[in-house]
This record gives sequence, structure tokens and C-alpha cells, in this order.
Amino acid sequence: MTLVALIADTHLPRGSRALAPQCIEVLAQADLILHAGDVTAAPVLELLRELGPLQAVYGNMDDDALRATLPVELIVEVGGARIGMLHVPGPAAGRAARLAAKFPGCDAVVYGHTHQPEATQHDGVWILNPGSPTERRRAPNRSLLTLEISGGTITPQLVMLP
Repeated sequence: MTLVALIADTHLPRGSRALAPQCIEVLAQADLILHAGDVTAAPVLELLRELGPLQAVYGNMDDDALRATLPVELIVEVGGARIGMLHVPGPAAGRAARLAAKFPGCDAVVYGHTHQPEATQHDGVWILNPGSPTERRRAPNRSLLTLEISGGTITPQLVMLP
């Protein structure tokens, strides 16, 4: 079994905002961390890399240094599963079908931007948004997602943060 931690929209550094200890613990235990954009600044990405292997895409709020080093879209193969990633998912109407079609052959598509956690399936493809570990906006809590992947089968788990 492979454990993957999904985060997005960390928006760090900003004021006194920081990752909760529970978030850091989950990230450090993961075999792979996937960040779906809006890290905001390159030094924060380096701090995340100290916690474990990391793959990321850039978001609309990321600085030029991040945009120069990160792709806008990415497909990651882990634990026998293919996971597509991007930050901005487009309009809510038709989102799941559009994301599944954008990444054919993927078992899951991870997006950010909305700060609204999601773990639903569309035609057998997981559509996943971890929410934000630092800025909940309209979501009920700050959050991230973990994925247990075994033999290509993905089991997502929403982790609510204080």
C-alpha cells in the first residue's frame, strides 16, 4: 500500500498563517505529497520537500519563481494508479466530466483553487480536491486528503484540520 497526501491552496507565507501540526504529521508520513497549486512562494515548496517526495503544479496565486519551475498540469503514476493534476478546474457546471475527459486514462484527477474539499467519482474516475490546510473560506474546515493506493485502487480519506 502506498500513502499519498494531497494538499492545495496553502497560500504561505501570509501573516501568521502556518500549517497545523496535524497537517505536517500527515505529510511527513506520506510516501508522496501532491500539491495542487497556490503554494504562493518557492521557499514554502522547499519546506514541503523536506517532509518527503513532492510533485506539484502551479496555481493562479503562485509567484514567478514557482511558475518557472512547476508545470500547469501533471500526470503522476504512483502505486499502480495514474493521477492527473491541475489547479484551476473551471466552472462548477460539468466539472467532473470535463476533468475526467481532460486526463484520459487517469484513475483520479486532483484540483485546487476552490478551497472546497471533494472526493467523488465520475465514470470510475476520482475527482479530488483536498480543500486548503490554511484558508477554509466557505468550507466547513481546513482540510487535506490522503489516498491509500493498493494495486491501482484508490481509497480517499478527508482529513479535517483544527
